[in-house]
Amino acid sequence: MRDVLVTGAGGQLGTELRRARWPENVRIVAIDVSDLDLTDTDAIAAKIAEREWAAVINGAAYTAVDKAESDLVTAWAVNAMAPAAFGKACAKAGIPLVQVSTDYVFAGDKAGAWEVDDPVAPLGVYGASKLGGELAVRTSGVRHAIVRTAWVVSAHGANFVKTMLRVGATNPALRVVADQHGSPTSATDLADALLTITLRLIEDEQAPTGTFHFSNAGATTWADFAREIFRQSALRGGASAEVEAITTADYPTPAQRPANSLLSHRAIGDAYGITPRDWDVALSDILDELIGASVVVATETQV
Repeated sequence: MRDVLVTGAGGQLGTELRRARWPENVRIVAIDVSDLDLTDTDAIAAKIAEREWAAVINGAAYTAVDKAESDLVTAWAVNAMAPAAFGKACAKAGIPLVQVSTDYVFAGDKAGAWEVDDPVAPLGVYGASKLGGELAVRTSGVRHAIVRTAWVVSAHGANFVKTMLRVGATNPALRVVADQHGSPTSATDLADALLTITLRLIEDEQAPTGTFHFSNAGATTWADFAREIFRQSALRGGASAEVEAITTADYPTPAQRPANSLLSHRAIGDAYGITPRDWDVALSDILDELIGASVVVATETQV
């Protein structure tokens, strides 16, 4: 039996990693903050040393983007120092580390999808701390895969899809930002991609390493994403609301968001043969779980 340590057990990704179809000889040991304090680097080292792990997937992070602007010490501890500790401990143990990162490492000022080797220039504490985690892993000597993702949604936890359904149930119209572009990411699909990468790293010491991007395919905006959520929700008898497009300036936040979060899938496709499905198809599966299958109205065709 091969044990894979997964952090962030209670989050969207951690939930889906636990639900993913791992081989029978792979056992997922998923832990959360109650099991391991990610601000304690000695505890991280002890956790890695406590048994012969096959691999580690660090899916935990400080993701409160706006709060990070004032809580930068904790953000850096969780997002940078914890990956550094995992990298050092995993390198010592001779096991691979899969580190989950974010589109926020980019400035968001590029036209078109971001490639893995494009210049990084985070706009705030969250992105800077996640970039710090990337650099720590790269320089630790551990065999690794860093997987950047964006706009993660699922039927679990707090995310944009669930927020839209909740707010749309009591409000006939919503104002949503329309000048931020990207691709939503199903946590289920991200978990499957990480499963593929992790198994390759376990089984093949020559498996590709480095930095990769994963999101679902296709570009949209938050406003158009909301419209599609409500369109598909209405087909299932769920919440529906009108969406008014606004600008980022109309909705100021403590942390600056990237205007373009679109991620290229070239590297992950070349290295691992992973081709993401379209985001609206992935959304359908999420809504099936949250609301139920869409209602199909049959009409008799007159000949």
